[in-house]
Order: sequence, then structure tokens, then C-alpha cells
Amino acid sequence: MLYREALGADIPQIMTVRIAVRENQLSTPDLVAPHNEDYLTRRGRGRVCEVNATVVGFAIADLQDHRIWALFVHPDYEGQGIGKTLHDLLLTWYFRQTQHPVWLSTAPGTRAEEFYRRQGWQETGRTKSGEVRFERVGWKEKRGRVSRPHGETV
Repeated sequence: MLYREALGADIPQIMTVRIAVRENQLSTPDLVAPHNEDYLTRRGRGRVCEVNATVVGFAIADLQDHRIWALFVHPDYEGQGIGKTLHDLLLTWYFRQTQHPVWLSTAPGTRAEEFYRRQGWQETGRTKSGEVRFERVGWKEKRGRVSRPHGETV
């Protein structure tokens, strides 16, 4: 597995992963796809996990709105620690840019909700659409793990 910064050229594979997920499915993928490049280049950055040169997971942070815009793993690759590694890499990057708290939201009663609770996110209420809203005030980088290309630690 290779973890690296997401590039504009990754967007088609990112969308393949996004459409394949079992929870938090998109009803209109065509409305989301055009925003990916903006989030990857202007508003924030992202990380991908590749297996055999194929993107199998991704995470994107938005520095303007101080939120995690996306974190998804293809269903065929769940349970291998990819989501946690992407989560950790993204938070490390985010908190190197700013100390501003970061937030995200997800549907209630999902595996994603439980994942974020296990990672130490604090629930702060509900969004207008009824999703659970989480916030993270700080992040302690994980050290002493295997180094990967592009200077990221996993």
C-alpha cells in the first residue's frame, strides 16, 4: 500500500471509490465530482491510498471551512486499517497548517459515526440535515512508524 498526496489526476479513481461505498452513498455523484479539484488544490488537500496503482481510499480536508470533507475506503479494502491511516495522515497535515479546530459530519447510526468516536472526535450536536456533527480540537502526531514516499508516516 502506498499513501500519498491526492492529485487532480486521481479524481476519476476517487469518484470510483466514493460511488462504491455502502454507507453515505451519493444520490447525485455528478454534483460532487466538480468540487474535488477545488478541495484538493485551493481549499485544502487530500491523501490517497493506492494498491497496485489503483486508489482504494481517500481523505480530503478543507482549510477554508475547517472540516474534513471526505474520508472513504472502497468496500473491497475495508478492515485493513486504510481509513485509520488516511485519517491520521490527514489530521497530521491539517494541524501542521492550522491549530483551528476541525469538524465533520456523518449520518447517525453508521459505522462512520462509531469510527470517529473511536478516533477521539467529540460530538457537538446535529447539522440542519440531521447528521451527527463532530469536532477535533487538536492532534498529536503519530511517530515512530514506517516512512512512506512524499515524507508521510504511516
